[in-house]
Amino acid sequence: MAVTRDEVLAAGLRRAVQHAAAYGGVVYLRSADRASLVLSAVAGVPLSLLSGFRRLPVAGQLPVPVTYRTGRTVALSGAEETMRRFPRLAVGLPYAFASASVPVAAPAAQGGERYGALSVLWPSSGAAVPAATRRQLRTAAARLGAALAGLAAGGHPVEAGGAPVEVELPGPAGPAVRVGLFDWDLATGELTPDEGLTELLGPAAAGFGGRISDLAALVHPEDLPPLRAAVLAAVRTGLLPARTVRLADGHGRHHPVRLWGRCPEGAARTHLIGAVVDTGQGAAAVAAVERLRDGVFALDPDGRLEYANRSLELLLDTPRERLLGHHPWSVLPWLADPEYEDRYRAAMLSQRPTAFLARRPPDQWLSFSLYPDAHGLTGRVAPTGPPRTRHPGPVDSVVGSGPVSERVPGGEPEPVVPRTGPGAMYHLLQLASALGEAVSVREVCEAVAQQILPGFGGQELAIYLSRAGRMYLVAQHGYPEGFLDGFEGTSLRARLPGTQVLNTGVPIFFESEHELLAAYPGIPLDEMRAWAFLPLIASGHPVGSCILGFDENHVFGAEERAVLTGLSGLIAQALERARLYDTEFALARGLQQALLPHRLPKVDGLEIAARYLPGTQGMEIGGDWYDVITTPNGLCLVIGDVEGHSVGAAAIMGQLRSAVRAFATTGGPPEEVLARTNQLLVELDPGLLASCCLLRLDPTTGRVEAARAGHLPPLLRRPDGRTEALDLPGGPLLGVQHPSEYPASTLGLEPGSVLALYTDGLVEEPGQSIDTGVDRLRSALAHTADPTLESLADRLLGNARHLTDRADDVALLLARIGAGARAA
Repeated sequence: MAVTRDEVLAAGLRRAVQHAAAYGGVVYLRSADRASLVLSAVAGVPLSLLSGFRRLPVAGQLPVPVTYRTGRTVALSGAEETMRRFPRLAVGLPYAFASASVPVAAPAAQGGERYGALSVLWPSSGAAVPAATRRQLRTAAARLGAALAGLAAGGHPVEAGGAPVEVELPGPAGPAVRVGLFDWDLATGELTPDEGLTELLGPAAAGFGGRISDLAALVHPEDLPPLRAAVLAAVRTGLLPARTVRLADGHGRHHPVRLWGRCPEGAARTHLIGAVVDTGQGAAAVAAVERLRDGVFALDPDGRLEYANRSLELLLDTPRERLLGHHPWSVLPWLADPEYEDRYRAAMLSQRPTAFLARRPPDQWLSFSLYPDAHGLTGRVAPTGPPRTRHPGPVDSVVGSGPVSERVPGGEPEPVVPRTGPGAMYHLLQLASALGEAVSVREVCEAVAQQILPGFGGQELAIYLSRAGRMYLVAQHGYPEGFLDGFEGTSLRARLPGTQVLNTGVPIFFESEHELLAAYPGIPLDEMRAWAFLPLIASGHPVGSCILGFDENHVFGAEERAVLTGLSGLIAQALERARLYDTEFALARGLQQALLPHRLPKVDGLEIAARYLPGTQGMEIGGDWYDVITTPNGLCLVIGDVEGHSVGAAAIMGQLRSAVRAFATTGGPPEEVLARTNQLLVELDPGLLASCCLLRLDPTTGRVEAARAGHLPPLLRRPDGRTEALDLPGGPLLGVQHPSEYPASTLGLEPGSVLALYTDGLVEEPGQSIDTGVDRLRSALAHTADPTLESLADRLLGNARHLTDRADDVALLLARIGAGARAA
């Protein structure tokens, strides 16, 4: 069986991590359009921590795109160098780790084509990555590139597609549990062990002669009498209950194992099938941990609880059943501050121990110590006294942990406690990262709502933008239905806090309902009791205002006011950029729609339906088109696709559509229309190619003449439901060379037949061949019996119309021969 791309990635990444003595790594592959680098494999790092870095623009200023573009190694010794050279990475992952990124490319002998980039991570030491390590890393990347080149040479895709491969790194040596099976003939005393039992017995297996007496000789003498009694009972009952016995290990020592078995049901009780389980030191380790007075727990790499001892239950006052399989901060409200989750993130990405203090209500202080490795995290919890505050203020205000802790001489990480809620700063960093990714006004507003409310403890959020001297709501969260309707379209001259902050550029904070009513008597109120009104000013230009509401009186300290004020500047800049994007996006989409037919002709004896869906990733527009042309010799059905996604592609699409329409209207046969269109595109030399499929149909006879230029085959559903992809001969893509020939085919359609023409955006899916997608569409057409072509078209689009991350355009053209047609 051929090696798959995912297997190549897994082997290459595992080799790179091990040779570089790193704790984790990632591989990015280029996207099909070469505009992005997509996370395709990850090892030693929780995938959830990389959510903001799943897709990177090739032109971006991050280590992976830079190494991909330049071909040079990008090495970062730690957080300080990362902040200096790549602040976007430092904001998105504000943790102490070192990294090195290298390109993944084919060998020079195979063209040297770059497929992506590989990065590995180490705990931060402040020292530069050694030259020898860099060479080892480039060697590992070169081997991965050669393997990908081999796949490409065999016709296999090497671009990004599907979910990232999660690569498991080698864990602690030796299995945690060993199991052996045996078949005991009760009549003869013969005992047949499997390979697992032989390995479990180890050196003691050398004296094993295949009889029950040989196994009994290995059992500790004190365990033999109860074991014999249990076996006699098993002969009568068919069941050997689980029990612990001690087996000799061949070195004069005995170790405990669990033994159980049963006679097969429905057979004479002459055989007993059993199992021997050796837990090694695991059972003893669990028993030892359960005896500790400190709480002990284990998290998997994604932060979910895998183990908790009895003491942890008591310290957290929560049954372990509620904790297992969940993130602790999602189960325990008093651990819900995002900074506690951030301690786990810091430990996993820096691979250094860290610690923090937390208060379990009403007044029990606990010390948490976290010890990570690439396979998860072990934690210890111990009761402690109230922290020594480092700043004036009540102890009650201490709610989280500080920066990554330093190691103290005793070997334990020293827990530190900041003055005020660190969750706000965490969300500020996360918001800055999210705003860097958001491109539309809607995405900006979603990022703000997701980060500000939990970061500052607010319950309501409203964002207004100014336009033509008035304020218009663009996003709200948490408000009662209809409450904000009365403020829509408010003049900037109205005396309201939201307009005042925009006019003056100065934020306003109300710490109680009394303060707000004193400043603005009669202003409508809901259930909120404190508010922050923030002006959104970008480059001295007023953009709008942001309102944050709290359901209790809230004291805005000087630090919190400064953070919120700075935050408003980030939001304003992102909104101004997003507004420009939305305007340009609307213009681009308008251009694209203007190039497509506004309506389809009505033809007796023929039903026609068409659909077009633009791509939803980015602002760039595509070159898919369809057309229905009335000619002297019948009706032409046309569908085509210009490569690429840009205004240029859309412009070429418009020229090709006009050319095909002009050539077809003269009555020329399909092969001639495509040949002349190809000549035009070659002469224009736009640097783009195009595919096209043209069918000339006589609705009265059902006769079809068809020609293809590198396009996907049309589908035909016959009146009895049989559906096939028409294997029509075809010529090369339009624009490759002149002259080119496009052979035509002729076929006859029965009344009730349905033709389907489509572009690749409808049948392409990451990780699947195009043939699989075509066959899926064929099956859908065969099994969808809608009474009208309009409803059939909607059904065939399926999930495509609901996708928010559709990378390609979709065009679909359907035609059905009426009952009045006569066979050609």
